[in-house]
Amino acid sequence: MASRHLKQSLRLRLIVVTLGCNPFLANDGLPMVQEIETGFERVRRLAEAAGLPETTVGTSYGTPALLVKGKSFVRTKDAETLVVMCALEEKEMLMELDPSLFFETDHYKGWPAMLVRLAIIDDAALTQRLIAAWREKAPKRLAAQFDAASSR
Repeated sequence: MASRHLKQSLRLRLIVVTLGCNPFLANDGLPMVQEIETGFERVRRLAEAAGLPETTVGTSYGTPALLVKGKSFVRTKDAETLVVMCALEEKEMLMELDPSLFFETDHYKGWPAMLVRLAIIDDAALTQRLIAAWREKAPKRLAAQFDAASSR
């Protein structure tokens, strides 16, 4: 119970700091019900909408993650950044095409994962990255079934 209260309190503080106002009162002073979607909630929503089979929510390196058959394919690095699995060649190409969106730190050099700035990636591009990352980690048979179902 205390954990839920703490989460609600922290979410309220985030909204107040972000919006500079009380999020429960509209400009006319009437209560309003609106929550700001967190980055990971957005990732979950888009992955679910994409219909990625065998996807579960878990943790990876202590942060929220999406997994396929127990393997992490995307996780949060921090509130503004995702770690998205991808082939090294694809990573290099994407970072070259849009370095403001796709990047790496020294920690990720030579590793098949890139960092993505959540604030500037649109839903369509993020969905594409989620599907590609899922395919990278999904068993071949499951990926083939997904591709066959998607092409119908």
